[in-house]
Amino acid sequence: MKKGQINALITIVLISLIILILTVADFCTKDRLFSETENRMLAQKPEFTMERLFKGEYTGEYETYVTDQFVARDRWIAIKTGLDIVMQKKEIGGVYLGADGYLIEQHLPQEYTEEKIQKKLKLLNRLVTKYGAKVMLVPTADNILTDKLPAFSPYFDQKAFLERVKKEVGAGNYIDIYATLSEHSEEEIYYRTDHHWTTLGANYGYIAWAQAMGVEPYPYKDMTSVTDEFLGTLQSKINMPWKKDSITYFRETAQWPVTIIYDMEKEADTLYEEKYLSTKNKYAYFLDDNHALIEITTGNNTGKTLFVIKDSYANCFVPMLLPHYDKICVLDLRYYNGRLRWLMNQYGKPGEMDVLVLYNCIHFLDEFQYME
Repeated sequence: MKKGQINALITIVLISLIILILTVADFCTKDRLFSETENRMLAQKPEFTMERLFKGEYTGEYETYVTDQFVARDRWIAIKTGLDIVMQKKEIGGVYLGADGYLIEQHLPQEYTEEKIQKKLKLLNRLVTKYGAKVMLVPTADNILTDKLPAFSPYFDQKAFLERVKKEVGAGNYIDIYATLSEHSEEEIYYRTDHHWTTLGANYGYIAWAQAMGVEPYPYKDMTSVTDEFLGTLQSKINMPWKKDSITYFRETAQWPVTIIYDMEKEADTLYEEKYLSTKNKYAYFLDDNHALIEITTGNNTGKTLFVIKDSYANCFVPMLLPHYDKICVLDLRYYNGRLRWLMNQYGKPGEMDVLVLYNCIHFLDEFQYME
């Protein structure tokens, strides 16, 4: 046997052994339900039937399952990221490696088609027309922190999109956050390791909301850090050591007594849950993470009710609204399967309460729905 053939045989044997070892390790390792690193549920082994196999459903689900449950998955992600960084890549797994330690989520223009935009704007306009809702769609970091992006990085133009939103719902129902955040782009208004805006960014949003509503914003000043150990969802995607963020809140928001009911079951007397500060999911400190429905009663005797339809960007924003309402109802459509009109009518007919639609632009386009 020639030397080249021997080397090829050795390579084949080594690769086969690695595959065999990993396969055995996969079989011996118990499937995980949840990835704390990625802060999400992991795919479980799909049910096999011949019908699902022939329809192509089983193979797709099984591929996702194997990817999620692959042995030492977190370590392999970290190794790949390390190699990508050595090769000077500026985007890894949908995350831009930005300047000043910023990880910025990538949103490519081609992902947000004209058909998709028109569909969401049509649904939004129906809601605004019926309830007079105010619309506050927050641009993501890639549109505001453009100086942090790697050179020539593509991103979906949310400024142009928001101009269309304003035209669709009318200037009187539109709250301009893009201009406000652009004015403060040199400040820490987004986390470096997470896709959310910070409490500071949300406070600028709150001031813009108050101006649009014609009310005096509460002068929040005492912004206090509750942890300096936050590594968010974007750090989880690259799974590499990174400079940690600080999570803050305004102490004044805890001065008003509140009664909170989560999903019509769990009751609490605080907007903040310290138990999450010892977990990976530290942003869940605000409003006890995500729930379908949150009812907040303040007892401030304002005679006013607010109904918020939102994504998780609202979680650190809502506490600032306490001085203005007796009751605040917070609905996350990702977790609610009922009819929106029926639910809203439990709290007030059209014209009897304020309604706010608060999403970041990307979550709005990906997740917003309106079923009367």
